[in-house]
Amino acid sequence: MSTALDDARAALKERQGLGARYDAPGAPARELDWARRGTAYFARILNDLPDDALDEPSAIIGFSRRRLIAQIGYQARLFSEIVAWARSGQTAPFPKEAAVSPDDLEFGITQPSRALRYLFEHSAIHLNVEWRDMTDAVWDQSVTDIKGKSVNLRQTPLLRAKSLWQHALDLKAGGREADLPIELR
Repeated sequence: MSTALDDARAALKERQGLGARYDAPGAPARELDWARRGTAYFARILNDLPDDALDEPSAIIGFSRRRLIAQIGYQARLFSEIVAWARSGQTAPFPKEAAVSPDDLEFGITQPSRALRYLFEHSAIHLNVEWRDMTDAVWDQSVTDIKGKSVNLRQTPLLRAKSLWQHALDLKAGGREADLPIELR
């Protein structure tokens, strides 16, 4: 039985034709869909915020909107690096911790608003490309970081989706829980 998501993917392949890149057949399609829709949702909310509003508090005590945006951007960058590490065939531990660095966050919040917006946009695109370039074999891998923490690559879209949707609400800028996919509420 075909789902609406399967039908949409088939129609997209037909429109794009030969040469376009697609997710591997065994990729976690549902979780990737949540992450990609979460990216679009977060982007809409972020794009509606004027630059001076980025310094306002978020729903997380002690976190400005700027810090949440940096967190989301650096998370995508980190996941991109982890996926690229796995795709390159590395067997050694990933050379840093599999968590957003506090130093990166501190640097990110000092950036001009346009740079912070660009971090979000560029890192999301980069992560999406890395996911699309993964083979079924890579999706089944785990990467161990320098501290011994294991990251199951198949879980990265779900982790990303949860962060995007939750932090979109945490921005306190019009996001509604009713907008979240039911499975992520």
